[in-house]
Amino acid sequence: MADKPLIIQSDRSMLLDVHHPLFAECRNAISPFSELIKSPEHVHTYAVTSLSLWNSLCSGSTQASILDTLAKYSAYGLPDSLSSFITDVCSRFGVIKLTEEDGRQVLRIHDNRVAFMILGKKAVTDLLGERIGTDYAYEINPLDRGSLKVLLIKLGFPVEDLIPLNRSEDISIAFKPGFSLRPYQKNASDSLLGDGRPGLGYGVIVAPCGSGKTIIGLDIIIRLHTPTIILCPSIVSAHQWRNELLDKTDIKEEDIGEFSGESKNPRSITLCTYQALTYRPDKDVSYFPNMDLVKSRPWGLVIYDEVHMLPAPVFKFTASLQNLYRVGLTATLIREDGLEADVFSLVGPKRFDEPWIELQNQGFIASATCTEIRIPLSSSQLASYYSSGSRAKFTIASCNVDKTAVVKELLERHKGQQILIIGQFLDQLKELSETLGYSLLTGSTSNKERERLYSAFRNGEEKVLVVSKVANFAVDLPDASVAIQVSGTFGSRQEEAQRLGRIMRPKEIPSSFYTIVTRYSPEEEFSANRQKFLAEQGYKYQLEIR
Repeated sequence: MADKPLIIQSDRSMLLDVHHPLFAECRNAISPFSELIKSPEHVHTYAVTSLSLWNSLCSGSTQASILDTLAKYSAYGLPDSLSSFITDVCSRFGVIKLTEEDGRQVLRIHDNRVAFMILGKKAVTDLLGERIGTDYAYEINPLDRGSLKVLLIKLGFPVEDLIPLNRSEDISIAFKPGFSLRPYQKNASDSLLGDGRPGLGYGVIVAPCGSGKTIIGLDIIIRLHTPTIILCPSIVSAHQWRNELLDKTDIKEEDIGEFSGESKNPRSITLCTYQALTYRPDKDVSYFPNMDLVKSRPWGLVIYDEVHMLPAPVFKFTASLQNLYRVGLTATLIREDGLEADVFSLVGPKRFDEPWIELQNQGFIASATCTEIRIPLSSSQLASYYSSGSRAKFTIASCNVDKTAVVKELLERHKGQQILIIGQFLDQLKELSETLGYSLLTGSTSNKERERLYSAFRNGEEKVLVVSKVANFAVDLPDASVAIQVSGTFGSRQEEAQRLGRIMRPKEIPSSFYTIVTRYSPEEEFSANRQKFLAEQGYKYQLEIR
């Protein structure tokens, strides 16, 4: 065993020995400025990136403290290439600052060479107002603040935003007597709010499904006690926020409003769906009337539930809310479209990231056994499969009719437990629902019926639900202990993590996550990619070949 726990490589990756006595100390020290890439049993892999360094500098780290930390824990020294990279990236932070001066928002560029480069970009100058004095300082329109930050970070220069946030008016809200936060939940809130100085109060909190991200959001609302809008991926998740607010805090029911397709009744705390926010009467016009209605309220805090799902129009909405406290909550900030940088630019840097396995080991989320079951393609589908194109082959393999027999076997194996059968293809799910005799829940299921089915599942009236991807996100089914995945969205790592998350609430028995895959088909390759994130979090997939 090396004297020090960290092996730093010239490609900016870092290997941390889980079994070293200094493992926990080193992990806590490097986490603020590096990204956790993989966390299997023996060696965890981290990467130092521009974003991870800038996120760290936003939270108070310095170039010197980062280099000192790496030197302290590195078994074989710090490669010159990484040292140079850190020096270069850190030197870019703070070159461009946003400040408030005499009631105006001002962008200041503190390096002449950078100023010449930046001001040579028309997209930048279009967002700059009057020049102030002879310095490279420009008044900006507050509504352009977010767009400017996104543009500049893409040019390689993050903006240090020192404009104080607006907390608006006070509202009365506190946790009910006897309720207490888990230690990591308090740490998450502290990481976002800190001591309230400029540069804090906005960012992304990453924590596993089932770990109580909603509670973290409630704590932030209580600590700021300011009018809050909570943006949710569905009306079901909005209602779950309402239930948690009423259950855990002393907020009056009449102080909770809703802005959705069903109701437009804003209050001190308002629950709004992404769908309602992005509604437009004419699909050919890029005008979203509900955004104006929402922006007209004196908010002090905006919470983005499942922030990784932010639709493109909401990025624009978020860009105009840079004067507010804001927090994004997610289990994994994986976006297959690569827009993570936009999330960090507009919502804020990643302030907190708790590994799944760590919370499992502490008993805060359920332990889970993951199993991939591979079966041959049904003989009745062979002819159509081999005469089809690649996309059609994936669909045929995903909807392999012989999967039904495996589902029946698993239902018998876990008889009496709360089970979710999850899939992507509606025809496949309808057939399973009819064959097995269990209720089906899809995107076309009315909100009223969805909530009835979820309620029946929670109280044990429904032991099994067949669900489409509408159940991937923000659905609170605490007693679910088995998930059977019959098909998925190609190689979506995010979806795999969210589906496992449906069964991660702690319970007396371990949870079981099954994926049924057709052998020798594109499903195998996509399944391997889907599992990648969870394998990197330390989960092992058992393999059953039929």
